[in-house]
Amino acid sequence: MSSRADWKKKLTVFYTKYNKKMIDKIDNLLAANAGEEESMFEALVQKYTRSFFSSPPVFDPEEHIHPDITKGMCKLYMEKIRPVEEYFLFNKFQAPLMSKSDFSAKPMVLLLGQYSVGKTTFIKYFLKRDFPGIRIGPEPTTDKFVVIMDGPDERLIPGNALAVQADKPFRPLAKFGNAFLNRFECAQVPCPLTKKITLVDSPGVLAGDKQRLNRGYNFTKVIEWFASKVDRILCLFDAHKLDVSDEFKQAILALRGHDEKIRVVLNKADRVSSQQLMRVYGAMMWSLGKVVNTPEVLRVYISSFWDKPYDSAGAKFKDLFDNEKSDLLADLRSIPRGATVRKLNELVKRARAVKVHAFIISEIKERVNVMWGVRSAMDKVLSDLPGVFMAVMKKHQLVKGDFPDWRHFKERLEAQDDWKKNFHRIKPKMLEDMDTVLSRSLPLLMKQLPSMNSKAIGLSGPMDDELRPASNPFTNQLEDTSSWIIDHAYKNKSDAMFYGLPGADADDGGRVSGQHCVAPLQAHAKGKEIDLHKIWELSDGKNHGALNHEEFAVALYLIDMCLAGEKLPEKLPENLLPPSYRS
Repeated sequence: MSSRADWKKKLTVFYTKYNKKMIDKIDNLLAANAGEEESMFEALVQKYTRSFFSSPPVFDPEEHIHPDITKGMCKLYMEKIRPVEEYFLFNKFQAPLMSKSDFSAKPMVLLLGQYSVGKTTFIKYFLKRDFPGIRIGPEPTTDKFVVIMDGPDERLIPGNALAVQADKPFRPLAKFGNAFLNRFECAQVPCPLTKKITLVDSPGVLAGDKQRLNRGYNFTKVIEWFASKVDRILCLFDAHKLDVSDEFKQAILALRGHDEKIRVVLNKADRVSSQQLMRVYGAMMWSLGKVVNTPEVLRVYISSFWDKPYDSAGAKFKDLFDNEKSDLLADLRSIPRGATVRKLNELVKRARAVKVHAFIISEIKERVNVMWGVRSAMDKVLSDLPGVFMAVMKKHQLVKGDFPDWRHFKERLEAQDDWKKNFHRIKPKMLEDMDTVLSRSLPLLMKQLPSMNSKAIGLSGPMDDELRPASNPFTNQLEDTSSWIIDHAYKNKSDAMFYGLPGADADDGGRVSGQHCVAPLQAHAKGKEIDLHKIWELSDGKNHGALNHEEFAVALYLIDMCLAGEKLPEKLPENLLPPSYRS
């Protein structure tokens, strides 16, 4: 069997003769077709040397091979997914259409909290500098949504101008009207950190009806929009302001569905004594418990985020505050490293949602496509929408978790006119294209992630180890029991996928639930007949129902064993047990 280096040399000679533009993409091509190099090369030879009368190759190995995976995702969405969204009015029911700027945008962090909890001060501390338009004080100073992002010089860009710039991901915010855009601006800051990450400062939330009634726009809906776009959500609390007002409660409820992004910060914790700090922490968790309904305990970072010395009241907890501060800043610095993985994961989820949505609209079209009694047919659908969902699920063998909330869907459905005219049946070619996207195109992009991220840079500098795809490591290696069979290069490749999944950065050991592991493991299996049920049992050796970074690497390794034609072991051999199991 030829090594990776041999294949690279062979492809270099081949492309030098037939297509020099592909030479720079050889690493990506090998990553996408790992384990299938022979059939890949046969297809390439057939593609470039076939005559006019010969048949085309069974598959095109160069499909979805991109030097920049972000551009590859954008191209796939624009050519394959977005047309389906437009045809079935996906943007009218579930999520706005995406643009190129959504793929090219830097990862974002949203700061949310009541007034004077230290949101703007936190940004100043994180950036280690001021930014245009900054105002800090004990009164409600930030009365706008302020986006702090990179730019050639320091300047403020008004919201109306920002919402029409095609290279920025904020054009959909124009739907909230001038009342919002007048309270929205961008502060450009040429700063090393803003070259990697964008921060969003939100207005302080006040108690009572006055603030809510005078905003002039739907604050909760704006928070909901930002929550769907950002990579992290920091909910800040002041040790002296623990109450959750009605508006703040609605804002937190708008974050549902994005629980993995939320980090809670108890700020200004150095200003209370040790006894008071215990009571403050308990009171804050009690307040959050009435609003946030999650089975997991939220991670809370306790410190004081500014550049001044700690107050004497909490000086005894200096080590605790410093460690908490370091943990949170490390979490934020890790965001750019996994941004591409998260975007691809979101695209997979969106593609599945679009496919389900198309089936739902097609089913409704069939039910209302009658000669007489259209209104009666529409009313019947509205009265039994859960039944419609169940019929679609059984008819097309879909998963219940991929369906939208039927109550929300019903509200949007009632707002649509002339279902018979505006709704369409799904076309066989369209269904075939969506199946190809989910079974081949997206998995191909997923397989290129390690090579794409080999030059990924975190906020602290270049990564120590390149995330490069390893050559096939499976031949007769189960007989070796000297050390962990998963080498450093393969583990880096696995980590590049793992740390982009929800829950990977959690404080409880970084375990990713089965629900979030399904998509990357299925993608890695490339649609082959593989016993993923058994692989999960072997990998989740302690029956947590979730995988940590070592167990995830074992799962990928077992899948690759199956792809290489080897049988799964009945139990993990010693050299495949994660190091943490042995210790």
